[in-house]
Amino acid sequence: MSQSQRALIVFPTYNERDNIEKIVHAVLPLDARINVLIVDDNSPDGTGDIADRLVKDQEKVHVLHRKNKEGLGKAYLAGFTWAIEQKYDFIFEMDADFSHGPEYIKDFLREIQNNDLVIGSRYISGVNVINWPMTRLLLSYFANVYTRIITGLPLRDATGGFKCFRRQVLESIDFNDVKSSGYSFQIEMSMRAWKSGFRIKEIPIIFVDRVAGTSKMSKKIMREAIWMVWALRLKSMFGKLK
Repeated sequence: MSQSQRALIVFPTYNERDNIEKIVHAVLPLDARINVLIVDDNSPDGTGDIADRLVKDQEKVHVLHRKNKEGLGKAYLAGFTWAIEQKYDFIFEMDADFSHGPEYIKDFLREIQNNDLVIGSRYISGVNVINWPMTRLLLSYFANVYTRIITGLPLRDATGGFKCFRRQVLESIDFNDVKSSGYSFQIEMSMRAWKSGFRIKEIPIIFVDRVAGTSKMSKKIMREAIWMVWALRLKSMFGKLK
């Protein structure tokens, strides 16, 4: 990463008041070229107010306030749109709850130099998940096996949400055509990058379940992921996934 290149970490938030300030202070010292964008979906717990205070205190922190909670995918697309407009070179997806360790950011920045999309993988070197009940771990692992079989996407962790994109990858995607909202959003974005011929690399991470706050997983999100992989396969077959 050259001195002229800039990276933006996008944090989508909903009720993350216990985490957002801590994670921002954890990532900013890692590299002087890192900025942060908090995309808050009108959190009733005051996360947005904390974000506004951070913006006043830190010139490298920015915030987008959205009126409604519309899902992870919509929040990220809003953040990506802002990042493209601001001409950031590298754009991260990252959870605000410390399940994605800030210590891996340096690995992403190194690998993105020779790749277009870098994905932090829980399953590329065994199973590296801490503090999940066995039922959720098995669901996640076999959901990725299912995704790989149905779509052909050559990733061990297609549902992982710790990523770094080159801006050109995001610029190539028609955000109006992205239909996923929950965890299938991760699959869809990687599928679109793969089908467009971009270079993708998985790097190993250890995923640690959140300590503060509550999980956003729901049955609706799981149902969307099940049928979305078939929709992605059909789009891919007819050359409509770019």
